[in-house]
Amino acid sequence: METLLATLIRILEFVLALGVLIFLHELGHYLFAKLFKIEVEEFGFGFPPRMLRLFKLGETEFTLNWIPFGAFVRPKGENDPDVPGGMASANPWQRLMILFGGPLLNLVTGVLLFSLVYTLAGAPDLSTVQIAVVNANSPAESAGLLPGDVITAVQGQPVTSSQQLTTVIYDNLGKEISMDYRRGEQTGSVTATPREKPPEGEGALGIVMGSPLVKVSWAQSMPLAVQDTLQQARMIITMPIMLLSGEVSGDQARFVGPKGMYDIYQMVRTEDRKDEQNNATSAPVRTLSLLATISVALGITNLLPIPALDGGRILFLLPELLFRKRVPARYENMVHLIGFATLILLMIVITAQDIINPIQLR
Repeated sequence: METLLATLIRILEFVLALGVLIFLHELGHYLFAKLFKIEVEEFGFGFPPRMLRLFKLGETEFTLNWIPFGAFVRPKGENDPDVPGGMASANPWQRLMILFGGPLLNLVTGVLLFSLVYTLAGAPDLSTVQIAVVNANSPAESAGLLPGDVITAVQGQPVTSSQQLTTVIYDNLGKEISMDYRRGEQTGSVTATPREKPPEGEGALGIVMGSPLVKVSWAQSMPLAVQDTLQQARMIITMPIMLLSGEVSGDQARFVGPKGMYDIYQMVRTEDRKDEQNNATSAPVRTLSLLATISVALGITNLLPIPALDGGRILFLLPELLFRKRVPARYENMVHLIGFATLILLMIVITAQDIINPIQLR
């Protein structure tokens, strides 16, 4: 059991980490507004009412607010096109870039964090097949294979991918196959017979395949990080379709609020702490991966066409961009106000769900 002090420190860690990701999102809006010479009147942490003013930088007041669900920037004339030099009176393409700046910086942050994970922990060598798990009473166990063994050949052919090995295994159900393996500096050969009807949850040979990690440079890690970021983004966008089609369950696709995110953060930090105790040089790769995932989620979620979010505001820009016909500001402001109130209510409901039915990770 953690002490109260350790729990408080972990909560503070999470609040600071999430605060940095939210700060970076708003920093994206701020930087693009400054790029187009639009004044930013306030950069707020949390939502109003205001608790206190932290400091002032140029024309921008940096404030701390009472509702701890996010942050915001308030450009001059954000919702009033009659304010000269304000955001609402700016060129629609400039307003589009200001709105897109926050999600963009979150996606860039996700790429950088995923890249850091690969640089610290290494990247999987997909051309090498390593046994991660050997099931009890399986053909692999009977043959003497162990976790960590690298399968170098099957039926006399070099193994170049897990898919290749899987194909050979399932092409020979009930028939004996030969495999060469490497265990540290030693090599050996075994024979095993893949099962035609393996126990539920196990494969024909009774192994879980993986790939050993190899050191990569920062440059080598970037394409992998971009791929992970795009995969996370695609998953978030397609999740409603997967939920409706039954590909994922409601538990897998549930929304989480700050409480749910903290529960997940606590679990991955605990696992990283265990690794650090066993190996002092171990890096907190699970925690960094989670923060990368949260950053990507912040970016993509804010681009969804929901009122009050960046995507909802971009949606109102489309008529002006495509047809040079602007939606009256009073209608747009009303929709965003209702959307903002709905989002706050939804966040309260989600947080209540996270308290009543906490996240469970297997």
